[in-house]
Amino acid sequence: MENTITLNNGVKMPRIGYGVYQIPSIITEKCVADALNIGYRLVDTAQCYGNEKQVGRAIKKSQLARDEVFITTKLWGGRGYRDTVDSIDSSLKNLDLDYIDLLLIHEPTGDYLEIYRAMEDAYKAGKLRAIGTANFLEEHFKRLTANCTVIPAVDQVETHIFRQQKNLHRLLEENGVIHESWSPLACGRNGFFTNSVLLRLAKKYRKTAAQVGLRFLYQQDIVIIPKSTHIERMRENLDILNFEINENEINELYALEQGKSLFGWW
Repeated sequence: MENTITLNNGVKMPRIGYGVYQIPSIITEKCVADALNIGYRLVDTAQCYGNEKQVGRAIKKSQLARDEVFITTKLWGGRGYRDTVDSIDSSLKNLDLDYIDLLLIHEPTGDYLEIYRAMEDAYKAGKLRAIGTANFLEEHFKRLTANCTVIPAVDQVETHIFRQQKNLHRLLEENGVIHESWSPLACGRNGFFTNSVLLRLAKKYRKTAAQVGLRFLYQQDIVIIPKSTHIERMRENLDILNFEINENEINELYALEQGKSLFGWW
């Protein structure tokens, strides 16, 4: 799938990826293999998901060239510089990779300035092609960028039609940072799949509510990583490139904003 966005260090990242959050490790390898087979080239995992090894095995068995697959993982539970160095090496070992394409701090806990400093050093050493953050909202993002030498390439945060993160999106754009959405389909919460606006647009474009919700984010240059264990849904989530939501419809979707997390987290 030739469909990439260029990060602030020149690295190209696919705009639609496959997320493996809450996919049991026993089926992760098959799910990632299916995703790669039908065209996904970005796989997003994390240390706390407990399935890095299975993601790594699926990549090896795919026989795709290493530079054809973009792998993201996220640090978890780090406290400072030294344990972050060890944690990065642990992920490299679990994934069985020589480098990680994108490493994120999973959340702004611990001494995240020191954690990020260790990431900067690993980036400069070639272990990481790009570094960034997850779940950093405005306050934490500003503190980090005021104290780092490598501006984050990506900030991955909860983003969907009900929580659109407009202020954060503007801040990221101003700093040349890519906005990436976790849970772009809101995990089906708040009646996502039966929302009347999504269903009306889905009928017009002969798509599904999910595809309209994903396209809404895609048109704002937000990277999306929808998750499914079903190959037909995986295909559906990729199939959003052949229609475009018009400005009036975008405004209708903007009006669905609720301004709060659906997950009680960030």
